[in-house]
Amino acid sequence: MSDTEAESSLRIYNFIHADLKDAFAEDVRRGLASAPKQLPPKYFYDELGSQLFEAICLLPEYYLTRAETEIFSRYADEMVGEAMGEASTKEVTLLEMGSGSAQKTRLVLDALIKRRNALHYIPVDISLAALKKSARLLLAAYPPPTLLRVTAYASDYNTALAHLHKNHNERGRTLALFLGSNIGNFNPIEAESFLQSLRAILRERDCLLVGADLKKERKALEAAYDDSIGLTSAFNLNLLNRINRELDADFNVRLFRHVALYNEAEGCVEIYLESERAQRVALRGLNTEVDFAAGERTHTENSYKYDTSELATLAARTGFEVKRTWFDDKQQFSSSLFVAV
Repeated sequence: MSDTEAESSLRIYNFIHADLKDAFAEDVRRGLASAPKQLPPKYFYDELGSQLFEAICLLPEYYLTRAETEIFSRYADEMVGEAMGEASTKEVTLLEMGSGSAQKTRLVLDALIKRRNALHYIPVDISLAALKKSARLLLAAYPPPTLLRVTAYASDYNTALAHLHKNHNERGRTLALFLGSNIGNFNPIEAESFLQSLRAILRERDCLLVGADLKKERKALEAAYDDSIGLTSAFNLNLLNRINRELDADFNVRLFRHVALYNEAEGCVEIYLESERAQRVALRGLNTEVDFAAGERTHTENSYKYDTSELATLAARTGFEVKRTWFDDKQQFSSSLFVAV
């Protein structure tokens, strides 16, 4: 069940309550009992984690946000034109998975508003605080007579998609957004499963804009995930702070360090927390203790990189075809328009 907040143009479904807290506890228990140890990256995004990630996006080493913003600043009108075609519909649905601050979303909204469409924006994000802030800022930026309404989901992807599968009955065209290289957080099998679930709520000719970081030299990739001032390290280590707070654990965060390595064979940057020495951590909320060896790494995230042929294959396997792809000037990042077939 969800908690629902409703205003005149804003409805928020909050699935972040006991069920998700129980899932967090179980995921931590299972992950730290596995060999090798692992923790799911979706739990990075508590309130501080979301703020840290927004700061990371401003770093000189983290080229991804700048490259994608360049693409949208230059081509948003083209993207919307390709997605909407000559379709005449009273209302367009803009569905965004992992909306965050929704900064690039505004460029898409501007392009849609030029077409005089009424807009139904459906953001999905794991951070309730970020979701509320971005939704209200958007409504303030597009006041009446702009016909914008927002239905927001504070949720993980699977829960939101399951709810949307039962309740998504939009009559007009839907344009879905999966930006910021979020697709790279999934391994290839998970990426296919996610896109198939998303395809299930779309109609034929609905579209999906997918952001993907492109394969490139190791130095640039590792620097993007291990910046010189340590923001990405703080973002990774904050997961231990969250476990301390929510599961009554006693991780000494200073005894772990952030590690980012590019695995060229797998085409992904692998992120770890490495124990600086042998230590035992109590997780009183789970009624357990966990031993860490000196140098032992706990896997927290992958960021898979793509080339255009891999993106085309991914689309074909999940009920889409690639209609067009846009790039930044340095060819570091791509935004591909997938069309549901």
